[in-house]
Amino acid sequence: MNAARRPLVVILVAAVAVIGAALVSQYWGGLAPCELCLLERWPYYIAIGVALLALLLPAPGWSRTALLALMLLFLASAALAFYHVGVEQHWFQGPTACTSSGAPQTLAELKAMLTRTQVVLCDQVQWSLWGISLAGWNFAASMLIAAFALYAWKRT
Repeated sequence: MNAARRPLVVILVAAVAVIGAALVSQYWGGLAPCELCLLERWPYYIAIGVALLALLLPAPGWSRTALLALMLLFLASAALAFYHVGVEQHWFQGPTACTSSGAPQTLAELKAMLTRTQVVLCDQVQWSLWGISLAGWNFAASMLIAAFALYAWKRT
């Protein structure tokens, strides 16, 4: 296997593992995702597609280009995960559809709040490991994969 293609396999396996863990926690663990959680999955879905295309289409230079694209994609994923952590920690205002906005003052405000609020709020941590939420772990995973893609890109 070409030296530039090995890192693509590693990134593909990592992306599948992260998405697999998210789906297992959702469907078998009963951990319902919020709006931002669902959005954070998209870079992994795209990465799986990019890595598969690069592995299946062995055009000259495509593996190296795919590594650079994956590095940029996972930097964007890390930025999105950081935003979600900030929403959870109340550093940033989250999307109004999945962020609590305090107690309603009137019956009309309560009705409006109930119609636009999702069951799972983005600004409340549902599960954490060692004090780090799933969004925090996604930030770490995305940064590691981005750093690995950059390292592999520089070495090829």
